[in-house]
Amino acid sequence: MTYLVNESCIKCKHMDCVEVCPVDCFYEGENMLVINPDECIDCGVCEPECPVEAIVPDNAYSGTELEKWLDLNTKYSNIWPNITEARPEDVPDDAKEWAEVSNKFEEHFSDKPGKGD
Repeated sequence: MTYLVNESCIKCKHMDCVEVCPVDCFYEGENMLVINPDECIDCGVCEPECPVEAIVPDNAYSGTELEKWLDLNTKYSNIWPNITEARPEDVPDDAKEWAEVSNKFEEHFSDKPGKGD
């Protein structure tokens, strides 16, 4: 099992999760974070830290939905820079407004990298 970041993170990117990760397996995109599934030790300490519930165990999905989020987290964790410290100033000012928006991936996902550490 591993943990994955899903579309709830898009345009929210709170970064509370990166502070508690003991293995620094978070990577930063322009408007979301991902977890490297090969680095994640399945400890689960990040999951309750996410205020928008964007971090889920991989067994929360199956079939094509699992494949989609596993592939996305794997791909971008190998491209985007590592992030290990939260930057509260980089949390979007309108994150609360985006927290309940659905279908963010199709309309708002950015494949551009973030700053990282």
